[in-house]
Amino acid sequence: MKITVVGAGAVGASCAEYIAIKNFASEVVLLDIKEGYAEGKAMDLMQTASLNGFDTKITGSTSDYSKTANSNICVITSGIPRKPGMTREELIGINAGIVKTVSASLIEHSPETIIIVVSNPMDTMTYLVHKTTGLPKNRIIGMGGALDSARFKYRLAEALEAPISDVDGMVIGGHSDKGMVPLTRLATRNSVPVSEFISEERLEQVKQDTKVGGATLTGLLGTSAWYAPGAAVSGLVQAIACDQKKIYPCSTLLDSEYGLNDLCIGVPVVLGKNGIESIVEINLSDAEKDHLKESAAGVSKTNGLLEL
Repeated sequence: MKITVVGAGAVGASCAEYIAIKNFASEVVLLDIKEGYAEGKAMDLMQTASLNGFDTKITGSTSDYSKTANSNICVITSGIPRKPGMTREELIGINAGIVKTVSASLIEHSPETIIIVVSNPMDTMTYLVHKTTGLPKNRIIGMGGALDSARFKYRLAEALEAPISDVDGMVIGGHSDKGMVPLTRLATRNSVPVSEFISEERLEQVKQDTKVGGATLTGLLGTSAWYAPGAAVSGLVQAIACDQKKIYPCSTLLDSEYGLNDLCIGVPVVLGKNGIESIVEINLSDAEKDHLKESAAGVSKTNGLLEL
C-alpha cells in the first residue's frame, strides 16, 4: 500500500505522520515544490519511527512525480492556506491552477489511484478534479465533512461535559463557514439524543461554533489548522486502504442524491477499497433539507468561478 501526499506544509506533514503512525501503509511519499522541503520533513518523520513504533517508509521528493508512481491513494493538500479574515472561496484563483496541475501529474504516474482533495475551497476543488481528470466518481473524494464532524463532536463533548468517545454527530453540506449543516437533531451521547442533556439554546451555540471552527483557529494561529485536518485525512485513507467500509461525510459528486446534481458536497458515504463504495441517503427534516439546498447553492456559485 503506497500513499502519496502532495504538499509538505503543516497539513501535508501531519497527514504523512498520522498515516505512518497507524502503520497500515508500506510507503508514504511526501512531495513539494520547495527544494529540499519534503525531503527534510520525510527525514525528520523517519527519525521518529523507532520512537513511535512504525515501519512505514516515508520518502520526500521535490516535484518529482515519478517517485509517486503506482500510488494506491493520493492526497492533495497543496495550495495557499487561509489567513485571518480570508474565506475559503477567496483561494480559488490560485489553488484551482495548482490542483489541476497536481491531479494531472499524479494520474499520469498512478492511473488507478484514488484521489482525496484537501485544498480549499475543497468542494469546488473536488469538482474541478472530476471535471478535468475523467476518473470515475468513486475515486475522487473531498475531505471536509470528516474534519467538520470531528470539530462538531469536540464542541458537543465540551457542551455535554462528556468524554468525546461518548459522543457521535455528523456535519453535511459545504465545507465553508456558511455552508456546513451540523445535524444536531441526530447527534447522540451513547445513543441518547444530546437534546436530552443540553438546552436548545446551548445546542444552537454548538452548531454555530462548529460552523466557524476553521475561522476560529485561523484567527488564533494566523494560518489554517493542521493537526485535525491531518488526522481526518488519515482516517479516510485508512478506511480505503484497509477496506473498512466505514461511513464518513465526504464531498462527492451527486447525481440526483438528496435532490442535487452536478456538484460536489458533503454527504455520508461508505469508504472501502474502491473509494466511495456507496452514498448513504439519510432522512432529513424539512429544515435540514432547506439548509442543504442553501449550502449547495453556495457551492454552485463558487463552482461558477472556475475556468473549466
